[in-house]
Amino acid sequence: MGDTRVTVIGGGLAGSEAAWQLARAGVAVELVEMKPERRSPAHVLPGLAELVCSNSLRSDNPHNAVGLLHEELRRLGSLVLGCADATRVPAGDALAVDRERFSEAVTARLSGDAAVRIVHREVEDLPPPPGLAVIATGPLTGDALAARLAEATGGRLHFYDAIAPIVAAESIDRSIAYARSRYGKGSGDDYLNLPLDEAQYHAFVDALLQGEKVPAHGFEEPRYFEGCLPIEVMAERGTEVLAHGPLKPVGLEDPRTGRRPHAVVQLRREDVEGTAWNLVGFQTRLTWPEQRRIFRAFLPGLANAEFVRLGQIHRNTFVDAPRVLAPDLSVRAAPHLFLAGQITGVEGYVESAACGLMAARAVLDRLAGRAFRPPPAATALGALHRHLTGEAHPPGYDYQPTNVVFALFPPLTGRFRGKAGRKEAHVERARKELAPWIDTAPPTAVPVPAAG
Repeated sequence: MGDTRVTVIGGGLAGSEAAWQLARAGVAVELVEMKPERRSPAHVLPGLAELVCSNSLRSDNPHNAVGLLHEELRRLGSLVLGCADATRVPAGDALAVDRERFSEAVTARLSGDAAVRIVHREVEDLPPPPGLAVIATGPLTGDALAARLAEATGGRLHFYDAIAPIVAAESIDRSIAYARSRYGKGSGDDYLNLPLDEAQYHAFVDALLQGEKVPAHGFEEPRYFEGCLPIEVMAERGTEVLAHGPLKPVGLEDPRTGRRPHAVVQLRREDVEGTAWNLVGFQTRLTWPEQRRIFRAFLPGLANAEFVRLGQIHRNTFVDAPRVLAPDLSVRAAPHLFLAGQITGVEGYVESAACGLMAARAVLDRLAGRAFRPPPAATALGALHRHLTGEAHPPGYDYQPTNVVFALFPPLTGRFRGKAGRKEAHVERARKELAPWIDTAPPTAVPVPAAG
């Protein structure tokens, strides 16, 4: 396979993972990334695998579906998980990273691999056959390439994904903010918390509802991902929705009073040193002036907040995967093209990397002249594959992006002791089924080097 060059378009998490897996199997890869020639509105860093929203890869606990996916990717030699582990910052049981060091680590690994040639240019048309290509251009796929992909698939859809603001640590009033992780997880102080009493909370919700929002373009239909709703959209669903969602105070009693506030805004550190903090769950479509005004005026502890980054809204482009993709993630109408990452309708950093890994393995199977070997259905990887093929959904399902969740797994049989027992059963079954698949899958024995 060393004489065959595969093109990977897009240097995000999915594209980077796909390029790494192909290169490790001895395939020459041309990784095409449009930065720095052109940037999307959400990208600022120069390197590959830039995290544009949160710096968290979510729970690292294998008894959560995404934590189980972490474990599976580590066992499969994932570049993304290896670099995330090497650049992690304290965040309770979550795997959060220093986003700049993470991008630098991924870029260094791929730049240093002799099998990978990185080309910086924007791709505006689909690669022609017979050469194989992986398209991993993500939710911000350029207009020209998206139009070509729409012609090839007929499955182009949109929804909006919103980015949460980040504040500088020295601008947070520490006489109000207190350090505490929910239920004392992690080191117990991986988050800062801003307590709101009932009056403060309702004033904040009113301000959100009245604040000026960035209007959608006339040709764009907002279709929000339920796991990443703008905070003002959640507020529109009911006065107390936020207090039962991202501002839930349970497990966050104020140690100075011993009481639970009516609501709590959590801040998660963005870097090891704790110089910047992310407003958890505060993805928003408020205008930038309104964000500064509302968050400073109505959130205790942020009266003098210095915003390292303000929230913004961006388009997410994805295809109707069950209809337009074959089980090996190739485009039915153009089988030499494989899709990977968020453009397929998976949501989340880890899910995107996992999709890149699956696409790479499908390409390896194609190059070897063998049938595609999907991951076992009961694994976290298999659950994502069930989503992409539609197997996890009822007939007539309106295909929408999703994170990996246990609802995508095949049903369990037998009786279990509560939710914890069911999760444990999922984990045990997944681990048992993954092992033989690893042994029969394309070679992935090379470990990810430690990041410098």
